Amino acid sequence: MKTSYHGLAAAAGSVAFLACGIPGLRSGRIVFEPEGKSGGEAELTKLALELKKAADDVKKSAETTETEMKRLGKVTDETKKTADEALIKHNEISARLTEIEQKLVRRGEEPGKAKTIGQQVTEHEDYKAMVKAGGKGRISIPVKAIISALTTDADGSAGDLIVPQRLPGIIAPPPRRMTIRDLLTPGRTASNALQYVKETGFTNNAATVSETLGASKPQSDIKFDIVTTAVTTIAHWVLATKQILDDVPQLQSYIDGRLRYGLMYVEENQLLNGSGTGTDLNGIYTQASAYSAPIVPSAAGNMTKIDVIRLAILQAFLAEYPANGIAMHPADWADIELTKTDDGAYLFANPQGGSEPRLWRLPVVETPAMTVDKFLVGAFQLGAQIFDREDANVEISTEDSDNFRKNLVTIRAEERAALAVYRPEAFVKGDFSDALAA
Repeated sequence: MKTSYHGLAAAAGSVAFLACGIPGLRSGRIVFEPEGKSGGEAELTKLALELKKAADDVKKSAETTETEMKRLGKVTDETKKTADEALIKHNEISARLTEIEQKLVRRGEEPGKAKTIGQQVTEHEDYKAMVKAGGKGRISIPVKAIISALTTDADGSAGDLIVPQRLPGIIAPPPRRMTIRDLLTPGRTASNALQYVKETGFTNNAATVSETLGASKPQSDIKFDIVTTAVTTIAHWVLATKQILDDVPQLQSYIDGRLRYGLMYVEENQLLNGSGTGTDLNGIYTQASAYSAPIVPSAAGNMTKIDVIRLAILQAFLAEYPANGIAMHPADWADIELTKTDDGAYLFANPQGGSEPRLWRLPVVETPAMTVDKFLVGAFQLGAQIFDREDANVEISTEDSDNFRKNLVTIRAEERAALAVYRPEAFVKGDFSDALAA
């Protein structure tokens, strides 16, 4: 192989600058980190070490050649042999570097988007000027210009190459446990309104009478009224993109569940507190009879919430509707459970073991739909009934507004139901604070 001084100098420059593109470069210098690497990273580190040594050998051969040419006017055979070996090594490493660059391009670089490290060096104006000058001198190519081809932002960091870990599923807020519907007698209707005949007055004149011929019997009076209650619609809807529902089937079922839950949430409040005006149901608490203590307990000392509930049960019983349930806010039930005797023992709760919430032999229903400090006692199954006209359902449509043009879908959930409170006297409502202050 014939070796020239200019070829050695150019090769030395090329190898030195190509080394700048090897991973591990920090602040314009090559920093080698051979330990802790695996796979392609370890191979690149090893190549960087070999490339640095090859660059030193080529540079040394170039300097020796220059010295012999000045001193002897020729290059010795030994120097030629050393130069040939250095150039062969240079060519082998250059070929290996090209192969690695191609692998990097296939891994993440978009073809045509960025030039390879070798291309950036050989096409740089300073490099071309050095080659034109015969390979003499030394140039410096900015490191940032090389690194930018391998990064995704201007700061040279990994950028979008770092992908956050996505946890499966959707974290949903805790649902409220619905309880009031379960206390009522269920029913169904095929109309938009309910009518029922309700006894609103009874004059009972029944009495004993004489067996004498022609003796008259007493007359009693019964008054009836027709009560009408409308079927109410509870509904809401959300918008979603058609594509995301197609791509994430789980999301559609999740939305369905959340929309149905929204209906039940409102239904629970309507069954208890509906105002009866406009489209609202006429709720049980709204129609219930006000608490009025039917007796003054002979053993009464300091009245408690427990005493108030017992007197409310008695009030419903005297109205001929024995209560079968108690509804109150969880805060009020917790206050009752924390009631202690004079020596500090819990009155009826056992902190070490669970027990069904019951008071005076009746189940206690805890629901946030009840306002704090309020209670409701009643014969839920006898005094009221819920009628379903249309069960809770979810429908999806692209024909709403401009959904078709925008690839949107409207997801609607609705139900239709009516509430009949046959006997307001069957329910007793009140405030604990007012009852205890009386």
